[in-house]
Amino acid sequence: MRTREFDTLPAFIAGDFVPAADGRTLELTDPVTEARAGQAVVCGAPEAEAAMEAAQGAFRTWRRASPAQRQDALLAIADALRERAGEFADAECRETGKPRSSMLEEEIPMCVDNLRFFAGAARHLEGRSAAEYMEGCTSWIRREPVGVCAQITPWNYPLMMAVWKIAPALAAGNTVVLKPAESTPTTTVMLAEIAAPRLPQGALNVLPGDRDTGRLVVEHRVPQLVSLTGSTRAGVQVAKSASEDLKRPHLELGGNAPSVVFEDADIPAAVQGILAGGMLNAGQDCTAASRVIVHEPIREAFTAELVARASEQRTGRPATEESDFGPLNNADQFGRVLGLLERLPSHAKVETGGTRAGERGYFIAPTVVSGLRQDDEIVREEIFGPVLTVQSFTTEEEAVELANGVEQGLASSVWTRDHARALRMSGELDFGAVWVNTHGGLASEMPHGGFKGSGYGKDLSAYSLEDYTRVKHVMSALA
Repeated sequence: MRTREFDTLPAFIAGDFVPAADGRTLELTDPVTEARAGQAVVCGAPEAEAAMEAAQGAFRTWRRASPAQRQDALLAIADALRERAGEFADAECRETGKPRSSMLEEEIPMCVDNLRFFAGAARHLEGRSAAEYMEGCTSWIRREPVGVCAQITPWNYPLMMAVWKIAPALAAGNTVVLKPAESTPTTTVMLAEIAAPRLPQGALNVLPGDRDTGRLVVEHRVPQLVSLTGSTRAGVQVAKSASEDLKRPHLELGGNAPSVVFEDADIPAAVQGILAGGMLNAGQDCTAASRVIVHEPIREAFTAELVARASEQRTGRPATEESDFGPLNNADQFGRVLGLLERLPSHAKVETGGTRAGERGYFIAPTVVSGLRQDDEIVREEIFGPVLTVQSFTTEEEAVELANGVEQGLASSVWTRDHARALRMSGELDFGAVWVNTHGGLASEMPHGGFKGSGYGKDLSAYSLEDYTRVKHVMSALA
C-alpha cells in the first residue's frame, strides 16, 4: 500500500507501515479552510522502542556499506521523489496551505538536489593524510558514522527539512528515527516509503505524533545524536535532555534576520529582495528578512517603496497561481502572530496590513510596521509570519548594534554598493549567513546554521556530513 491509501496515517518502522499500539490519533487541519484534513497516529513507547531497535539493527549493515552503495541509494531516492513530485506537492499543500507552485518549482527540486549532493559527498569525506607523527608509528584518521540519529523536523518545510536531516545522516552511514511536526507528518512518511526499497530494513523510521512522541525519541537510550530544527525554546529543552546521557546535539533553531540597507543601496532592488526573503512561505522561514534596518537619509523613501510593494503581495489558496503565499500553518501560530500585532506599542505605526485576511483560514495580510524600537517585543521575538518591521540608523556602528542586538544569530543581509563596507559588515554581523545585495539564497554546497540562540551544527554542505560523523585516531607501530 501507499501512504495515501490509509484513512489514518501510520508510522513507518522497519520498512513497513505500522499503526499505533494504543490506537491514539491526532487530527490534521487544512490551514486554508480550518477543516479536518485527515488524521495520523500518535506514536508511543512501543513504537519508539520498535523504531530504535530497527534502526540499531540496520546500522550494523548500513555502516559497512561502501560510499558508492550509499551514493546509489540516495540517487535512487532522489529519482523516486522527482517521479512522484506531484503527489508529494498535493500532500504537503493539504497540510501547509502553501502554493503548489512553490513545491513543484522550488522545494522539491531543492530536495532532489540535496539528495544528489549528499550522494556525491558520501564518496568525498576529507581527512588528514597518514603520516608518522610519532617516531616508529604511522597515524591516520577514520571518519565513522555516529550511529542511530534521532531527528525532529518542523512544520514550515516538512519535506525539505526531512531531506536536510536524513540525507547527510544516511550518506555518512547512520540510521534514523525521525519525528515530524504533528501538524505536517504525511510527506515525511511518504519519504520513508520511497526510501525503503533502497535502504536496509529499518534504516529510516518515521514516528508521527505529539510532543510526548518527540520526548520519547530524544530521551531514548539508543541514539548517539539528536538533531532538531525548531524554536530556540525547543532547542534548549532538547539540549538539556541530550546532556543527560551525553548525546551529541545538532540544533538549527529560530532566526530573526536583519536586512541592513545603506543610503547608497539600489532601493527598488533592495525592496524586491527583502520582500522576497520576508514574505516567502508567509514569512514562516527561519531566515525570513523580518527586521529591516534602514539608513536614516533614505528611510522615508525606502519605507514608502516597501509599503507600496508589500501591499501588492497576495495571499490565497494553494491552487490559486496568483497567490504569492498561503496561510500560517496552524491555529497556535496564527494566534501568536496576531497577538504580536495586537500588542504593538503606541509609537509603532502599521503602514499596511496588520490584520487577518479573509474570514476563514489562517491568513494574515502582508504587513509592514514602522517606528519601532530595539526593545519592542515584535523586534526582539522571531515573528514567523508575513510581517516586516522597520527601524532606522545613522551610523554603520549603530546599524551593527541594532542588527546584532537580538538573541538569534542565523541569517542577515546587507544592501550597499560600497564593496569595502559590505566586507566590513560581513565580518561584524553576528550571524551564520550574511547575504550581500540579496537575501535567502541557499545552495546544497554551502552550510546553513547559526550562532547564539539559533543553535549550532550545520545543515547542507560537507560541513553537515561531517557533523554526522565521529573522528577516530588510529596509530600503528611500524615494527
